[in-house]
Amino acid sequence: LTVLNAGRRYLKAEDLSGKVFVTSGLGGMSGAQAKAAVIAGCVGIIAEVDEAALLKRHKQGWLMEISNNLDHCIARLREARKNKIALSLGYHGNVVDLWERLVYEQNTTGELLVDLGSDQTSCHNPFNGGYYPVQLGFEEAKQLLSTNPGKFRTLVQESLKRHVAAINKLADKGMFFWDYGNAFLLEAQRAGADVEKKGANKTEFRYPSYVQHIMG
Repeated sequence: LTVLNAGRRYLKAEDLSGKVFVTSGLGGMSGAQAKAAVIAGCVGIIAEVDEAALLKRHKQGWLMEISNNLDHCIARLREARKNKIALSLGYHGNVVDLWERLVYEQNTTGELLVDLGSDQTSCHNPFNGGYYPVQLGFEEAKQLLSTNPGKFRTLVQESLKRHVAAINKLADKGMFFWDYGNAFLLEAQRAGADVEKKGANKTEFRYPSYVQHIMG
């Protein structure tokens, strides 16, 4: 319902075939995103750093395909988008790399390859394994978290700034992004990312919340 209503409200579209939804997280709460994309009829690309979560969703049948190769992901995205095929593709990697690749594609080809975007990393708990920084691989990041949590925290905040910068560039071209109630925008703001709504007070963000703006 969230994906469908986002399409209705922000794309003015009842039919989401050929539309692309990019997000992250295939864990306990976020795992339903892959299934939701296919039910809604769109192309869902969901990034997840933990291979165990990807394999679990794939085994359940909630996730159709898995790839750790961004070139392959972009090729499948283009193919499914062109042919209006419902697809859920799990990218085994960091969502920041995925967002930055989409920015690169837009800059080099002029194509905006994503229509809807969100995030379901566990940003209510960003410094204790809820969010993994793009600068490190999953295992390396887990090790740093246990040996040097201060450094881990710094990398998370740097990663959040990169994360938001890429989203902002695509949103400026017409992608619609929303907050999924996971404290992503709040933690990004605390990290110094550009998420404040221009001309509004500091408690308002430039992107809507799924609760008030989409489901409400």
